[in-house]
Amino acid sequence: MTQTPHLTSESAACCWIPLFALRCETTRRPELAALPVALVGPDDTRRVWQVAPLARRVGVKPGMTVSQAIGLCPALKLCEPDPVHYDEQFSQLVAALGQVSPVVEPAELGRAYVGTDGLEGLYGAPEKIVEAIVCGALHTPHSALRIGWGKGKFVSWVAATRAKPGAAVIVPVGGEAKFLASQPLAVLPLDPDTHRRLLQLGVKTLGALVALPEEAVVSQFGRAGRQLWRLAAGLLAEPVVGLVVPEPIVAALTFFTPVGERDLLAHALDKLIDRALADPRRSGWRVQVVRVHAELEHGASWLMEATLKDPSATRERIAAPLKTQLERSPPAGAVERFVVEFTAFAPGTTELQLFARDAAAAARTGRRRALQSAAREIALRIRRPMLYHIIEVQPWSRLPERRYALIDFEP
Repeated sequence: MTQTPHLTSESAACCWIPLFALRCETTRRPELAALPVALVGPDDTRRVWQVAPLARRVGVKPGMTVSQAIGLCPALKLCEPDPVHYDEQFSQLVAALGQVSPVVEPAELGRAYVGTDGLEGLYGAPEKIVEAIVCGALHTPHSALRIGWGKGKFVSWVAATRAKPGAAVIVPVGGEAKFLASQPLAVLPLDPDTHRRLLQLGVKTLGALVALPEEAVVSQFGRAGRQLWRLAAGLLAEPVVGLVVPEPIVAALTFFTPVGERDLLAHALDKLIDRALADPRRSGWRVQVVRVHAELEHGASWLMEATLKDPSATRERIAAPLKTQLERSPPAGAVERFVVEFTAFAPGTTELQLFARDAAAAARTGRRRALQSAAREIALRIRRPMLYHIIEVQPWSRLPERRYALIDFEP
């Protein structure tokens, strides 16, 4: 494995397919297109995840419980999710976009950004670049893309939300502020409290937000307010970052008879992680992202993924977040095939400490590194230092306040 530098692009095309998972199901089973259909959640099968337009018209909304949805629409057709299939279909789309541009950034299932800097010499004007993207996507099962083109990811994303299926909206360079001014406030990445406060102030569009002085918005909403104001004004252009897709390390296990017991699945998870760690390609690298997916009885599937804050090469640390997810949202059926994939890596490995001349010094270094990481996380969350050293100042004093002092902890 080698490290490859990430490519970036300021101009972007956002390719978006709404309700991607539901579209995958209707493509695979065309008879569902004429029915009120809903997918149950891959993490919580008691709630509705994606809802077809026919079901939305009678009041069914994502996040509802299944019983509430059926109460509103007795004819509702509920489908079990197949996240592995959706992921494969989206990967095909991303690969097709990669044939048009070397800078492709997947954002979420059904949405990806394509960097377009430098493509003018190859394809021509933005309209020609969009045409090349559409032609590339025709080789995938889903060609009804909504495409937005503009400077930065935010502008291109808003443009894509305004595009019709199979069409594109192009925002010319320099026209970002004019285009964004009429857009509703909901296109911004707002938390519910900030959204409510802005609506109470009478701010309903991005133009109304930009009409307020930037410093006034910052005084009310802090650093996040500055970012929101600049996004709304078209002054902040987040570049597309092309992700390097590493060759994953895969370990799989096929059960002779389907398994549904969590203890057996947890044991199988440990064995598969051990097998993947033993792969020669993993030597000298720590695991950062691990995916687990399972093929279930009756053709369904199950998928979970964990990103380790501190990349590791030990089974216990890799398995811990996965076992938590397994306990919280186990597979909806018995497992026929179990697969573990290491998909992202970080250089170096703590295993090298075993060969240090001074094992105690290596252990102290590891503890200090963990303390530094914990101190940084606390400071980021609370926005001020909360860890202190206690030192003696006047040990002869009878008053504890004078005898000791607190200084900021800097491991």
